[in-house]
Amino acid sequence: MDMFENYFDKQKTTLLRVGKNEILQSPGAITCKAFYVKKGLLRSYLIDQKGKIHTFTFAPEGWIISDIEAFMFSSPTELYIDALEDSEIVEINQISTVTFETPNSVKPEIIQKLLKRIAVLQKRVMLLMSAPAKQRYQHFIETYPQLVNRVQLKMIASYLGITPEALSAIRANMKN
Repeated sequence: MDMFENYFDKQKTTLLRVGKNEILQSPGAITCKAFYVKKGLLRSYLIDQKGKIHTFTFAPEGWIISDIEAFMFSSPTELYIDALEDSEIVEINQISTVTFETPNSVKPEIIQKLLKRIAVLQKRVMLLMSAPAKQRYQHFIETYPQLVNRVQLKMIASYLGITPEALSAIRANMKN
């Protein structure tokens, strides 16, 4: 057992051996899990509307992989997770399975806010990898409604990975 496993509640985890190409999670699952890789290699990915696969991350030995937004906030999963090699993993069934030992100066609310930020970043990366520009802009509006009129359009376009002209066209199209 490696040192990191000491942070898991053993009664809420399961040691699994999975074969190469085995899918551990598919989009739309209500119960999201995290996977700690003891041996092998996992990856998370999404498939866009055109059927193109976009790899989000890899998890070799000693890493944890999950759809963090779904795991932390009980939302439906958006990522596939599969084994790229025969692997030995620890399946973590819920966030309460992981115990955080933090200095007294770090409050649980701060950890919760950091985890929310990580979830937003995950969503942004996934959108940048696969979503059309209009969908990325709509997500920006939903995530940062207070910024739409406070930030220059060229900065929003840069954030979305598009030109200011493309953003103007999207905004004009949305008004119609």
